[in-house]
Amino acid sequence: MSKKENLNNKNPFLSTQKNFVVPVLLLLLKNWNSHGYELMQRLTEFGFKSIDQGNFYRILRQLEKENLVKSTWDTSSRGPAKRIYSITDAGIKYLELWAHSLEQYQNMLNQFFKMYSNMFSPFQELDKDDK
Repeated sequence: MSKKENLNNKNPFLSTQKNFVVPVLLLLLKNWNSHGYELMQRLTEFGFKSIDQGNFYRILRQLEKENLVKSTWDTSSRGPAKRIYSITDAGIKYLELWAHSLEQYQNMLNQFFKMYSNMFSPFQELDKDDK
């Protein structure tokens, strides 16, 4: 496969989206506790296109192992028990770090698009013709 074909097959959005799952999960858990299935639905509503269920639950288990989230068994409803996830104090601190980093990243993105739009503005060609 040529470099050009390889570049065409890579989607940087998918990589960014994969890394963005953790802060979004923590944010979703900030104000309410939730079942895993409900979290998956909210991620989809947030804009994540496809969520691999197995990978999703591995992420939740890893977050729990890192003490960023905790879970308890909900046996109050009929049917099998379900885990209810909630954010921990460490998870809140981690979320705050992510928010600060994303704010800095947002500033860089704003600069990128400002520069990009200046370079590819349709009025740029008109300005060149006037000179």
